[in-house]
Amino acid sequence: MARNYRQEYDRYQGTAEQKKRRAMRNKARRQAMKKGQVRKGDGKDVHHKDGNPMNNKAGNTYVRSASSNRSFPRNKKAQKR
Repeated sequence: MARNYRQEYDRYQGTAEQKKRRAMRNKARRQAMKKGQVRKGDGKDVHHKDGNPMNNKAGNTYVRSASSNRSFPRNKKAQKR
């Protein structure tokens, strides 16, 4: 069964709350680009320490590699730590 991207957008990505969260993540990326911390295509992500993309304070964001930012530490049983 193929993914229904239209349905995914309608049910989750297209909601007002998710649009605001995505806009704030994009804003954090633009701020980091302005500071010279990241460049287009560099494989880096802007990480929010508290996990809240609405909080773009300088002490809450820093640059990480995309692979480390998009995963969670796991224990021996493959559960999140």
